Parts: sequence; structure tokens; C-alpha cells
Amino acid sequence: MKVPMSWFLDYVNIEASPRDFAAALTMSGSMVEGVDTQGENILNVVTGKILEITPHPDADKLVVCKVDVASEVVQIVTGATNVFVGAVIPVAKDGSTLPNGKIKKGKLRGVESCGMLCSEEELGIATEPAHGIMILDDNTPIGVDIRDILGLKESIVEFEITSNRPDCLSVIGLAREVAATYDKPFNVKEPVVTEIGDDVNNYISVEVKDTDLCPRYSARVVKNVKIEPSPEWMQKRLAYCGIRPINNIVDITNYVLLEYGQPLHAFDIKTIGGSKIIVRRANDGEVMHTLDGVERTLESSMLVIADNNHPVAIAGVMGGENSEVSADTTTILFESANFNGASVRTTAKKVGLRTEASARYEKGLDVNNTAPAIARACELINLLNAGEVVSGTIDICAEIQPAKKLPFNRDKINKFLGTNIEKEFMEHTLKNLDFAVNGDSVTVPTFRGDIEGEADIAEEIARIYGYNKIPSTLLKGEATLGGKNEKQKAEDLIRNTLTSMGLYEVITYSFVSPKMYDKLTIPQDDCIVITNPLGEDQSIMRTLTIGSMLDIVSTNYNYRNEEALLFEIGTKYSKGGEDGLAIEKQEITIAMYGKDVDYYALKGVVEQLYLAFGISYFDIESETANSIFHPGQTANILLRRQKAATIGRIHPQVQKNYEIGVPVYSAVIDFDTLMQCKKLDKIYKHLPKYPAVTRDIAMLVSDDITVRQIEDIFRKTKTDIIETFNLFDVYKGKQVAQGFKSVAYSLVFRATDRTLTDDEVNPVMEKIITALSEKLGVQLRIN
Repeated sequence: MKVPMSWFLDYVNIEASPRDFAAALTMSGSMVEGVDTQGENILNVVTGKILEITPHPDADKLVVCKVDVASEVVQIVTGATNVFVGAVIPVAKDGSTLPNGKIKKGKLRGVESCGMLCSEEELGIATEPAHGIMILDDNTPIGVDIRDILGLKESIVEFEITSNRPDCLSVIGLAREVAATYDKPFNVKEPVVTEIGDDVNNYISVEVKDTDLCPRYSARVVKNVKIEPSPEWMQKRLAYCGIRPINNIVDITNYVLLEYGQPLHAFDIKTIGGSKIIVRRANDGEVMHTLDGVERTLESSMLVIADNNHPVAIAGVMGGENSEVSADTTTILFESANFNGASVRTTAKKVGLRTEASARYEKGLDVNNTAPAIARACELINLLNAGEVVSGTIDICAEIQPAKKLPFNRDKINKFLGTNIEKEFMEHTLKNLDFAVNGDSVTVPTFRGDIEGEADIAEEIARIYGYNKIPSTLLKGEATLGGKNEKQKAEDLIRNTLTSMGLYEVITYSFVSPKMYDKLTIPQDDCIVITNPLGEDQSIMRTLTIGSMLDIVSTNYNYRNEEALLFEIGTKYSKGGEDGLAIEKQEITIAMYGKDVDYYALKGVVEQLYLAFGISYFDIESETANSIFHPGQTANILLRRQKAATIGRIHPQVQKNYEIGVPVYSAVIDFDTLMQCKKLDKIYKHLPKYPAVTRDIAMLVSDDITVRQIEDIFRKTKTDIIETFNLFDVYKGKQVAQGFKSVAYSLVFRATDRTLTDDEVNPVMEKIITALSEKLGVQLRIN
């Protein structure tokens, strides 16, 4: 944004060179891109008066002028056709400097020329192509530096405004920063408007249908408008800021846009059908011609300003041709509104049109700025005598959020900044920036939407205090011992345990295809559907992990890998979480195939994993209802009487669906249950001092009796001298009757405080044998 330094003097009294000004504002947070001083390259150019014009003796298109420059009369040859005797013009004398180079006397076609008569282009001030020499007012004194006459000693400061500071996209906003930087009073006068006795409601009515996109709409009417050029001072300021002057009404809207940062729009009121403004969403396919002459097709997501018949403007972007101010306009409607920034940004992008107004709206403007801005426009109407302001303002406003309040604590701010700034300076700085300080709290002005927390308050103080004044210190702080949480440690233990047994970890996507359920031969769950999927193959969140694992097994098999031992710590997702979120549960999925892989190999892996978590006892029951697994080779593991895992062979049909030609054994282990039942605390005992007593027992049991049932009797025998028991033989053959099997155990007895005797061990053995016989029908084998 470009602003002449003189404009700041309307609000704050400062004396500083352009270089110092740029440095000070940059250090306080308002980045200055550069400073361009007008007339900087114009030296020794003065005003002169043409006394005599004679034809050039050797050139039909040249004339010889005698020019009075006060100190002397100089002869200058020119080809300009608009010169005349008595004209006051800019004269670049011998040795002068212009933006395009130096001027020296010389001869043109044999006639001496001691300088040059200048046009606006040659002075570097033309806003459009010049035709001839610049003619000044007849009353202009001669011999005076042209920069003083044309006001070319102005310094134009170009600021780089960040997107979080839309308040600085205005002269007043930047002037506030200037006042705070230099600690000078900041004065913004409230606009004073002279009104006639008419009522604005007799001219126009306003209806806002979509207050979510237009929280505030202010309107005023001016009648008996006189369309004419705006005064020179206004045109110069607009030109300095890079805006081309058009006429007094359009220039007023642009002037207020620059001054207040609030876009305005002027409608010719006679073009508004039904004398009513309606702020609404556009209809799909609705068409309008904007001021640039282009036909725009609108959508229902766009906000428009409309009358009873059709749209007259795209809200926050550009007005329509059908309502623009023209030379015969007599009554105008000034609009000053606040529009939703995201909506304006989206609309501007869709219609391919970005304007000074949309650039401001899309960053989010202060809803409280519409009324002061439209009052300022009406004040300028009075000042320029451009019309009569009708009494009253139409101001439709949704509920305005109260100003934000934040804590204010000097010690905390100093600790955060590493400074020792006095509280008085902090309060003074915040007040200079229009914050209200009330004891231990700060009220943030509504135009500072970027202030969200205490750190932002500290930044405001630091930038005005001066970052260069904050002392450099070495990094310091309390050393803390980092570490993994319980869940992360458990995951590491799982990885270490399974990889130590030769398994490889895989990681799969949580996004899956609905076809996965067909492959698994199970009904599809009520899955969470992804709103913007990459494709159908990744369109839902998985509710079980085994399908993803079987995809990896299938890939390995079809790549002709002879064996694969894989595991994954994966997450599954289901509906029903709090606040509409998903329920996330982790599973440990194991899948194996290969030469030496069978049910018992898989079971051994699972047992070792449980042992790593301190779980040495669990129940096993047959599983026949799970159609993913083979009904005769699958079991559930129970911990604390709840299902903790399913292990077994994958069903042949599922294998076929996944194009796997060998048996696959898989386990799905519930992570949460594992965490609930883990026993990771280690209990250490002294090495035994006394010898152990070992007894072997061989028995005949029915085929339907499991080893677990036998071991449960060992465990439940009420004695403290059984140390361990180990199964060392299971036999079926000619010596064993049909329907029975021979099972042999080795039992180890030991006491911690003495050497055991047969009199102590024999009763325990008898108790065990009796329990086995009575409960399981066990028969001891004699030979």
C-alpha cells in the first residue's frame, strides 16, 4: 500500500526524514518496502514565461522561443505545437536534471538551444500520455522551482501489509502505528455531516436476507448531486496511492477506502428497481454485467446486492453496469457494508475478479467501521459541495460480538520477552494502540482481529519498545527427562518380541474398499464413509484389520515369496464416539504361511507375546462362528473371562478370494485387553538354597480332556511346595485304548526354608491323583 507522508500529518504531528521514518516504522512492525520522493530527480527546473516565438530558419516543425526565467532570458528550440506567447511553462535550464537524464545546451539544426520546455511525461508526473508542453496557470510566478509549484517534494511510502493486519490497509490504521511508534498524540476527528431535512427512508429501503454473509449494511442518500472533477488535493492524494481520479463521487469512495480501509460503493438511485436494496444469495445461473463490462454468471454460494428485479452488484467485489454513477446522475446511494471474508474470497476467485475492495474484505474487516466510513463520505460531499446529504442512515446490523478481553500481567509478559519493562510503559503503549487497560485485563479493539492471546499482547509491547532493545541471552530452561508413555512402551515391546521371533512389521492404510467385506465373506459393517476419497478402493474406514493384512499376504504370495511371517499394530474405526467422532481401537494382527507354519507355530508366537507382558495363564475355547477362519482349526483366547484374541487358520474360501494358494494362519489380538491384563512388574527371588524333589506322573485320559484341565488341578491344589510342572509326553498307540491318550508330567517340589521329605511330598501327590481321578476320570499308568 502506498501512502504520501503528508497524509499522516492529518492525524499525527511528526518530523522525520523519509529514511528515518521508514526505519522506525519497519522496526515497530509495519514493514516499509521503499520510499519514493517525488521530484527527487528533478533539479534546476524552474517556471518560465514565453516572451517571443519565431520560426526556425532551417526546420518547418521547430520554433525558437525566448523564455523569461526571472534571472535571465534564455533561447530554447522546441517542436511543441501548443506553445504560445505569454504561456507559463516548466523550463529545464542548461545543466538541469530530469528523471530521464541531464539537459545541456546545444544546437538544433544550427540554432542554439539553452534548455528544454517540459511536458508532464518529461517531469515524470504524467498519469496518461501527454500531448505537448505542460501549460501552467497564468498567475504562476516565474523563476520558481517547479517542485514547489507542483508539490513534487512529497515522499510516497510503500508498505507491505501482512494478511493478519487488515486495519493497516488504511491511512488511519497506519497513522495509528506512526503515532505509537513516535509516541505522539493520535487525532482522528469524528466526521461532521450537514444534512437537509428530508428522510432517507423516503428514498430507499434495505433488506438483508443473509446476515451470516452480511452482518452489517449501512446506507445513506445524497441528492442534487453535481458530477464534476474532484479538487486537485484529492486527485493528488489518490494518484500518489496509485488510484486514477475519475470524478468527485467515485473519488470520494476511493478516498474513504484509502483513509478508513472500508470499501464504499455509490449507486445511481434511479436505477434501483422498486427503490429497494436486497442483500441475498444469487440464484444459480443468474447473470449480470459488472462495471468492467464483462458478463458474469453467478452461483447460489455468492452474495449479491440486488433490487426488486436483478442484481446490481457482486457483494464485496464489484458493482454492476446497470447501476453505475454517470454524468446525468442526480441522486446517489452510498453503501458501506461488512461482508464475510471467506465468502468474498471464494466469490472473487470464482468470477475471476480481484479488486481493492475484495482484497480488503477477504482479510476480515471491522464491523464497527461501516458507519464512520459512510459518515466521512457524506462529510466530503459537504466539503466538495457535490450534493445535499439526506437526513438519516439506514443501518441494519446483526448481533455484534463484544470486544475480546485478555489477561494483563507485567511479570508474565517480561518473563515471556526476557525484559524488564515497566508496567507504566506497557499500559501507555497499549493505550496508544487503542487497547483499553483495566487493571489486570486488556480489552482488545474490534479492528484487531489478529489479537488472540497473551502472547499477542506481549508482541504489541515488544515491537513498540523495540526488538533491538531486548537483550540477547543464552538459551536457558529446566532440563526435563523425556520418555515414552505406557502405550508407546507397550507397542515397542510388541515390536521387539515379534521381530525377535522372525516376524516382519507391516503398515497398511486405514482406508479400505467396501469390496473387502465380500472377500472376507462377512456382511459390511456400518462404516465411516470418507467425504473426499482418493477412489473407491479407499472410500471407507476399516472396521477390522485382518482384511488389510490379507492383502499384504496375497501380495507376498503372488510375488512368489515362499514364506511370510507378518504383523501389524493397526487401528480400526467404528461409529458411535463422543461428539460424532469415531471410536478407535487397536489390534495386533499376525499372519503367517510357509513350510514350517501351522496352528501350533502361531499359538507359540502368541504365547510368547503374552509371556512378554507377564501373562502366563489364559483360557482357550473353540471358535466356530467366525466365517473368516476355518471352523475346525480356530480358537479364542480368554483373559479374565473376556475374549482377548482369535487364532487359527484362515477359511479356504477367504484364501481363494484373496488368491492365496497355501494355508494361512492368523491371529487378531485385542490391544486394550492386553494392556488391561499385563503384568510387567518383575518380582525377584533368591536362588533356592535347598534341593528340589521331582516326581513324574503318567496317566490315561479321555481324548476330550484337555491339557489345560489337568494343569488347572495342579494349580488349584492347596499347597505351597509345588514349584513347577512340565508336560513332557503325550502318546497314542497300541498300548493305549481307543479313545484315550497317555499324558505324562514332571512335577517339581521345593520349600524355601528346608529340605523336603517324602512324608511331605507324598500327601500332596495323593491329593493331586485323587482330584484327577474324581474330576477327570484319570487312570494312573503303571507301565
